[in-house]
Amino acid sequence: MPKTSSPSHTKYVALLRGINVGGKNKLPMKDLLELCITAGCSNVQTYIQSGNVIFSSPASDTSKLAAGVTAQIRKRFGYQIAVVLRTAPQLQNIVRNNPFPRAGAAENSLYVMFLADLPDRAHFALLDPLRSPGDSFTVAGQEIFLHLPNGAARTRLTNAWFDAKLGTIGTSRNWRTVLKLLELMS
Repeated sequence: MPKTSSPSHTKYVALLRGINVGGKNKLPMKDLLELCITAGCSNVQTYIQSGNVIFSSPASDTSKLAAGVTAQIRKRFGYQIAVVLRTAPQLQNIVRNNPFPRAGAAENSLYVMFLADLPDRAHFALLDPLRSPGDSFTVAGQEIFLHLPNGAARTRLTNAWFDAKLGTIGTSRNWRTVLKLLELMS
C-alpha cells in the first residue's frame, strides 16, 4: 500500500522520455507506479502510457528524485530513461505563461517541451526560428512552448534538435496532457 503524504511533502509530476513509443522501451504503468514507490515516492498515480507520474515526496532535491526513479527503471528494465520533474506550482506557471493560447492558437496544435536543465544563455542563439516553416516556439526558462499547426509528426522542431542546440534533454507533452496533469495535481 502506498505511503500517505504529510503536509511537508511536495507534489511532483515526473515526465519520462521515450517509453512506450513505437514499441520501444516498454514499461507498463503498473510497474512504473511500483518503481516510484520503491524510489521513495508516495501517493503515486500514473496518467496515460507515455510516462507521466504524479507523486508526493519530502525530498526537495529534484535531481536526486529524478535519479532515484531513473535508477529503479535501469535496475528493473535496463533502460536509461530521462526523467524531468516539475512541482504543482511550476506546472501552474507553465500553464499560465504559455503565450499561444492567448494568441488564439488551437489547443490541438500546442505542446510544451520540459527541459531537464536551464540552458546556458549562449545556446539560445543557436535556435533558428525559421527551422520549421509554419511552426513557432518560445523558450521560457526550462520550458519551450511549441505551436505546431502542421502537426507534431511533420515538425522539424524535434526533441533531438532542441537537445543538440541547448545542451540538455527535454521531453514533450501535448497541451491537453499538460492541462490534465495540472488538474490531477490540484
